[in-house]
Amino acid sequence: MLLFRLLPAEVIFFTGRFDESGFKWGYPLRCSGSPPRHWDAVTGVWQLASRPRSRTLLHQRDHSPKMTASSNPVHTPPQEQRFLVLFDFDETIISENSDDAMVRVLPGQQLPTWLRNSYREGHYNEHTQKVLAYMAEQGISKESIHSAVERIPPTPGFLELFQYLQSHRQDFELVVVSDANMYFIETWLEHAGVRHLFRRIFTNPGDFDSKGQLVLLPFHSHSCSRCPDNMCKQLILQQYLTARQKEHGGTIFQRVFYIGDGANDVCPCQALGPQDVAFTRRDFPMHRLLVEMQQSKSAKFKANIVPWVSGEDIVDCLEKIMKER
Repeated sequence: MLLFRLLPAEVIFFTGRFDESGFKWGYPLRCSGSPPRHWDAVTGVWQLASRPRSRTLLHQRDHSPKMTASSNPVHTPPQEQRFLVLFDFDETIISENSDDAMVRVLPGQQLPTWLRNSYREGHYNEHTQKVLAYMAEQGISKESIHSAVERIPPTPGFLELFQYLQSHRQDFELVVVSDANMYFIETWLEHAGVRHLFRRIFTNPGDFDSKGQLVLLPFHSHSCSRCPDNMCKQLILQQYLTARQKEHGGTIFQRVFYIGDGANDVCPCQALGPQDVAFTRRDFPMHRLLVEMQQSKSAKFKANIVPWVSGEDIVDCLEKIMKER
């Protein structure tokens, strides 16, 4: 039962506008497969098979209490970061859609037909709000939701990926960009012991109100016709890069890596440059759409595409980049 030690970190919320915290956008790579592992549903931990290279995690869950945030947060040493890595959350960091995990705590483990049919294309955030309101009406407690989120298994190989990035923190800056919500993401990352790896989390604000209902708000408004009405990930990426460049007085990242799976991960990848990499989950919507764009020689898409099945595929590619930099 393994995990990283939890350290203090920052969180940034946006509800309708950006402040000054906000956002430049490799070469072809080949990824190898990953070793076998299994998910222990009782302990809520991936049991990892042996791997030739040693990557020892920092602490075991049963024997390492989580650290509380101090008044003097630990920051990465003030040196130039080489690579920016952006992660989607649902079906990228975790192995399923976090909203699906919520349905399993409902009576009968399914939504009523009228609620399922109320979904409108491009209004996923709105639909999720309806689902959360229905859950509150059914008496689903905060504790049940919290526990359901913690039990979601990580995508295979992503604990190894986080371990690799932990051991190279001076070379990578990590950010989550997700259309899930802050409560789900923070809860899961903290339980997995990897929250401290991420400099920022950009997602829809979500927390419990005084009545015990999980309330979800849209992240921001935007004018992008390709994206859901509550979030444009390309806009988030652009504003984040602009802000980081302003902080450092010039270009800070040599390359940008985007790791995702869904159709809403395509828009930010269109802002990536020829030295950047779109890590696409193989045979998921993001992969199929980007391959189509690449084959059509679209002038709007310039980045390299690297498909992955396991997080260890991404580790193998990053190791090659680090060796050949």
